[in-house]
Amino acid sequence: MLLVADPESALVEELAMTLEREGVEVLGVPDGAQALLQAGALRPDVVLVSASLPVIGAVEFIRAVRLTRAVPVLLGVGEGHAEQAVQALTAGATACVARPYRVPELLPLVQAAIEGDAGVRRTLVVGNVELDVNAYQVKVDGRVVHLPLREFELLHYLMRNAHRTVTREQIMRHVWNSTDTTSTNTIAVHVKRLRARLGDNDDRLIQTVRGVGYRLVDHH
Repeated sequence: MLLVADPESALVEELAMTLEREGVEVLGVPDGAQALLQAGALRPDVVLVSASLPVIGAVEFIRAVRLTRAVPVLLGVGEGHAEQAVQALTAGATACVARPYRVPELLPLVQAAIEGDAGVRRTLVVGNVELDVNAYQVKVDGRVVHLPLREFELLHYLMRNAHRTVTREQIMRHVWNSTDTTSTNTIAVHVKRLRARLGDNDDRLIQTVRGVGYRLVDHH
């Protein structure tokens, strides 16, 4: 996953649409405070921060992240950001990229960061649910829960996008590798089975966002 911290939502949405077609999951946040929160909660593979980041600045964000994680951080710079670029690289930024962002420049850096992490054991935790990607194992309250492959992939996708509403179309594309939006009942059936296996009897973990899709949240 790529976490993008940038105050220009239109720019982030355009970037996300382009990168998601290349198979890169993107989550956008508008300021440095939210970026710090999500960097800790979601443990993204790589972070892209704008040099003009509000609330907590880009350099402060990089310093804070470097205290706890070695995640690659790319700095988006435009005209007049030369001094910030030097400070950011000194603070531990991986590289600087042009902003507005150019996908041909950005994509290889993002893919290299994601692939470089491929051999590392990856564990996602949301509330009382723990998913180990490499071991293909899910635990609820420390107890192993066996999931069929499709339900595991569905849970993995929801956990990677925790606290974010994902549409049925996105789920069909990323979990079923299909653009057939008429099969949304298939999703509903799998979500129902997944809730049952996870003990989510009151739909508090996997929430239905009526008319849109689903959202997985930490309800503890």
